[in-house]
Amino acid sequence: METTKTPAPADTATETPEGVTAADTTAGEPVVLDKDVAAEADEADAVDETDANDETDANDETDGIDEAHGTDGTDASEERTGGVGAAAGAIAAAALATVALSGSWVSRVAAERENLVNQLDLSAGADNNEKIAALYSSPWHATALANGVLATLALLVAVFVLARPAFGTPGRTLPTWVRSVAWAAVALAALGIVIFALMYFDVLLPVPTAPAQPAG
Repeated sequence: METTKTPAPADTATETPEGVTAADTTAGEPVVLDKDVAAEADEADAVDETDANDETDANDETDGIDEAHGTDGTDASEERTGGVGAAAGAIAAAALATVALSGSWVSRVAAERENLVNQLDLSAGADNNEKIAALYSSPWHATALANGVLATLALLVAVFVLARPAFGTPGRTLPTWVRSVAWAAVALAALGIVIFALMYFDVLLPVPTAPAQPAG
């Protein structure tokens, strides 16, 4: 008696290819995703994430700058204006002090005017000491006085420049070169004031006196 062997049933389970999800196989026919498209999508996501991080860093940096200088730029503008004014004041003070020490046109005119006035008032019978006082001593005093006024003005301007930040925005300081010029102006002006005061009161370079004339 012949027996017929029934073949074993074929395995109906199929292997899911790589890149196919369960949702893709629900329709009965597997759909294989394109690997190049998936790679491009991953690369695009990475680029978007990098751009987002860069934008966040830029925003943080901008916020830090705004906090340091003011969000509306007002503080930065005021600081620039104050810095320009302080620099101009320091340079002007140094120039005035230098002019005072070297001699100014104002002091020369004052001395010549004093000399002319004294010549008009000098009598013909004046002795030598009176002539010296009228023609030399008085003009010298006028020169010392005029230059002393310029030196005092330079000192006041320089001190104002150095003291201005103490009454302004807390924590604000002047540039190094502005402070250096202002301190140089203070030194020159103070030296000029001392010299001119000593000359005005005949302590430095006193006016010579003529010997007494023998009685005739």
